[in-house]
Amino acid sequence: MAHGSESSVETHRMPQCGGVLICLVVLLIRLTAPAMAQPGDFSTWLEALRVEARQRGIRPETLEAALAGVQPLPRVIELDRRQPEFTLTLEEYLKRVVPETRVERGKQLLNEHHTLLATIGATYNVQPRFIIALWGIESDYGRLTGGFSVIASLATLAYDGRRSTLFRRELLHALHILDEGHIRPEAMIGSWAGAMGQNQFMPSSFRQYAVDYDGDGRRDIWTTLPDIFASTAQYLARAGWRGDQTWGRRVALPQGFDTTLAGLEVHKPLPSWQALGIRQADGSDLPQRALQASLLLPEGANGPAFLVYDNFRALLKWNRSHFFALAVGQLTDGLQDQ
Repeated sequence: MAHGSESSVETHRMPQCGGVLICLVVLLIRLTAPAMAQPGDFSTWLEALRVEARQRGIRPETLEAALAGVQPLPRVIELDRRQPEFTLTLEEYLKRVVPETRVERGKQLLNEHHTLLATIGATYNVQPRFIIALWGIESDYGRLTGGFSVIASLATLAYDGRRSTLFRRELLHALHILDEGHIRPEAMIGSWAGAMGQNQFMPSSFRQYAVDYDGDGRRDIWTTLPDIFASTAQYLARAGWRGDQTWGRRVALPQGFDTTLAGLEVHKPLPSWQALGIRQADGSDLPQRALQASLLLPEGANGPAFLVYDNFRALLKWNRSHFFALAVGQLTDGLQDQ
């Protein structure tokens, strides 16, 4: 998941009233604007959560260890509400997310863990380079996993009210994970939005896809590489991954191409796209294999063009951003010769 930049908190002051009507309008805005409730309300909310968690079978001692002293985190609310200050182009995004240093490090790690990755890749029918690429983009190969308490972050977002149903559900999943003994509360660290571990799973994804590959009784996506790699592979496999295909490729369009054919809802085999004049980015012919592909124009008719396969759609189940999936593809292309 994306990480918010560290900037100072903006200070909002009550404007001076120029009349009764203006004061009423300002008061109404302040009363209806999304804001966290007062600490006393949080205590009441937290107690209701404890009751629900116990009803769902979570042990009281787990709840005490996980929730003792938890308070809303203003920094989490700030990051959740911050609007992007600018929009990156695809090329700018790729340069930021897939720098050459990340490609080179990925090659080293792919070689270093070759045997383990080959075994896991064969088990789940997922090419090792895609496991490495997601690891690299999600956490810079485990270097950047977030610095927030997952329980405190999720409690803050669940209490806040803007997306309370979603984050309350994730919080309950996180409590189940603690109750099952996979990790201690103080070690359950992740992003401000609750994404955890070196592959940045939300708690619901952890419970669906995380794997205890080393057989120690814990599904550990924080520190155990076999579990991290296998969990990533299982996620992709369940998302419909095809081990005999790549993600797609960058292509060049002929002059005057009908761009109404672009979109993930349009499927054509590669020879059909070839017949329409599309070529690989270097001008060479497309592969002759009759793979079903869709034309993606992420920045419109005048931007870069890609033909993407079913595995691209599987990457979108991991993260719905086209830019994210294209970044994974670019990184795996950089690892292709490994």
